[in-house]
Amino acid sequence: MDVDLIFRIAAIGIIVAVLNQVLIRSGREEQAMMVTLAGIVVVLMMLVQQISDLFETVKSVFGL
Repeated sequence: MDVDLIFRIAAIGIIVAVLNQVLIRSGREEQAMMVTLAGIVVVLMMLVQQISDLFETVKSVFGL
């Protein structure tokens, strides 16, 4: 696994957490929830791509 991917996921988590706290303190709980969900979706899309690459590698190694 690439270390760069871990740093990107951590950066997205930090940004989402800060935005979430700012929005909650300003009384915009709905927008805070949407920011959190958007962050989760972005990270999941990044992970799905990596899992797809993993399966392709396994297929090529075992000749499936």
